[in-house]
Amino acid sequence: MDRDPTIEDRELIARCQSGSREAFDQLIDRYQRRIYTFAYRLTGNPDDAADVAADTFVRLYSSIGSFRGDSSFVTWLYRVVTNIFLDSRKRQRNRTTLSLDTVVQHDDCVVPRQIEDNSPSPQQLAETRDRSAALQSAIASLPEYQRVMIVLYHVDGLAYEEIAEALDLPIGTVKSRLNRARLALRQLLDPVREQYGL
Repeated sequence: MDRDPTIEDRELIARCQSGSREAFDQLIDRYQRRIYTFAYRLTGNPDDAADVAADTFVRLYSSIGSFRGDSSFVTWLYRVVTNIFLDSRKRQRNRTTLSLDTVVQHDDCVVPRQIEDNSPSPQQLAETRDRSAALQSAIASLPEYQRVMIVLYHVDGLAYEEIAEALDLPIGTVKSRLNRARLALRQLLDPVREQYGL
């Protein structure tokens, strides 16, 4: 019979809190894909997602001792990832940006900076891929707090209660923020709704 993963989490966490590096490594192995996937859905960028995931592992290592089990470990984990994502966005807003018109200096010449275009091409992608890209783009353009709500509820399938625990919010606030996020997403998708059947 399969063991309850919650019980296994509690055992690993107890060992981590007793100083077991092996138990921490096992905990990370168990959740690293989930952490990265959630971070990628929030950032929309593999490099940013990797940074958020790495920062999450560091934060977990330093704060696992403060985990008391009042909420599930997964819920606590979502809270940590969300906070790191929001912190990274604040830092990015304060960063200076690089002009697309700048040049790159090589040893013997100066060349214009090449910017890779990752946008999907209608000629190359199937209709379902276009629909997915349009939806992901709309989600990515939402304000961070609304994006978190949409991803937690509609992508990761968390219940209102789990989101309330993860974000330390009253359940009524979760419902109202989620409704506002859905309305904002609907408005963003209106121009392409008929084209992609959204």
